[in-house]
Formats: sequence, structure tokens, C-alpha cells
Amino acid sequence: MSLLVVGTVAFDAIETPFGKTDKIVGGAATYISLAASFFTKHIFLVSVIGDDFPQETLEFFRKKNINLDGLEIVKGGKSFFWAGRYRYDLNSRETLATELNVLADFVPRLPSPARAPDFVMLGNLTPAVQMEVIRQLIRRPRIIAIDTMNYWMNNALEELLIVIRSVDLLIINDEEARQLSGENSLRKGARKILAMGPQYIVIKKGEHGALLFNKRGEVFFAPALPLEDVVDPTGAGDSFAGGMMGYLDKTRSVNFENLKRAVICGSATASFCVEKFGTQRLEEVKNFEAKERIQNFPKLTRYTMS
Repeated sequence: MSLLVVGTVAFDAIETPFGKTDKIVGGAATYISLAASFFTKHIFLVSVIGDDFPQETLEFFRKKNINLDGLEIVKGGKSFFWAGRYRYDLNSRETLATELNVLADFVPRLPSPARAPDFVMLGNLTPAVQMEVIRQLIRRPRIIAIDTMNYWMNNALEELLIVIRSVDLLIINDEEARQLSGENSLRKGARKILAMGPQYIVIKKGEHGALLFNKRGEVFFAPALPLEDVVDPTGAGDSFAGGMMGYLDKTRSVNFENLKRAVICGSATASFCVEKFGTQRLEEVKNFEAKERIQNFPKLTRYTMS
């Protein structure tokens, strides 16, 4: 099996009430790939960076079995950079700087082996770039999943709707689901969005867990793991998507029951991500730790009635 990941590989500078960083490694594809690597060893990463990106990080990717043949390195170019500041509740943030740099001219080019993956995860990019990736696939994957955001709903809605019609799974947060559907109720909103094309939708609710819906009206709720220390939420959503898609690639099954398990794996990898700044915690986690944390989730909701 194989997982294709397309998104940003970048630098971030992050400030939260619990500390701040200088320029550190970030980007959607970075988090997605690292989280997926806990479950699958066949990951193709497609993105673009400048030659300012640290070589030791690229070597670490390779050690995690992340194939970098589709990672374009622009000589003399600067990698995408984002800086942001979070408020105390960590649910809202202020963008301090966005520098597209080499990402401004990014046209994804899939290497030959990456054109026939079993699963695809398209990180938050312009709908045009997401659609270009889909066009380059030479056969239909088992699942094509995408992430998106309010900005594209405001500025490229028609193109986004074309992409949504072309995919199997949409992964967005509750605010984005309400905007896209025009419904305050997430259940009504999910039904409307599913009518746009996808077979499944996952609506992330941050510290309040995640909801999975399908076209048959089935619903699954996964709690978030209560943590003592939450430091940086920047890559949590991408780590969720990576854990989910990595598990699906490992298990090869796309029925609703297995998607439930995939959501739990996504929640587990996201819970690691937020414990330290950037990718630091994901880089430290051992596979046995990930398995132990996944096993904690059933205990959160298991009970008996007298």
C-alpha cells in the first residue's frame, strides 16, 4: 500500500502563552507525513522548498521512510514561512507574517511511482493545486482526502466545490463546516456537504474531539484525549489527518468501522503533536508509545449501566 501526501513543507515562528520559538520546521505535509509514519512505511511527499531548508530534517524524513523524490528544491529560493500568535485558550490565533516564497509558483509534479497511490492526502493548498494533483493520478485511489480552510471558501469557492466533488473524504473543522454548509447544526451541515460529493466527512472540534459522518447517515464521535500540557496546536489538525490516513493505508480497509478506528489514530497522533512546539514531540514518539495512547481512548467513554 502507499500514501501520497501533498502540502507545504515550511518554516514557522510560533508564540503561545506558554512560550515562543524562532524559525522552526513546520508545514502541513511535514506534520501529515510524520504522523502517518507511525502506521505506514510507504509515504510519498510532494512539495517545494528552498535550499535554505535544513538537510538534517530531510535526512530524518528519509529515516521515517518518507520518499522525497517529489520534493522540489529551488536553488537560491526561500521556503514558505508563517508566523503566528495564539491566545490563552489556544483556539484562536493571529497571523503575524506569511511569506509564500517558493510556494508562490508551486506546481506539483508527481514522480511516476506516486501517480498510482492507494491513498491520497491533499493538505491545505489552493483548490487549483489540489485539482492538479488529482489530474496527475493514473488510477483512482481507494480514498482521496483533502483539507481546506475558510480563505478558499471566501476566495475560490467555485474551484473548491469542483475539488470537493472529486474526493472521497473531507477533513475540516467545525467553523469551516458551518461556513461551507450554511448550517449551524453540524449534523445538518455534514449532510449538506456530503451531498456535494464526498462519501465521508470528518469535522474536527479541537479539544472537544471529532465527528465522522457518511452518506448513509451514520455518525461516530471520537473524544480528544485530556492532556496535562498543551503547548502548541499549530500542527494538530494535520497530524490528525496524517494519523488517520496512515492507519487507513496500513489496514487497507475503507468501511465505516475502520474509518472509526482511523479517527482514533488521528486523535492520538494529534494529542502528541500539541505537547511541544512544532514537530518536536512527533519526532520523539516511539511506536510503542503511540500504541499505548491509542489504547487509552476506549477507556474515555466505556461505562456500564445499572
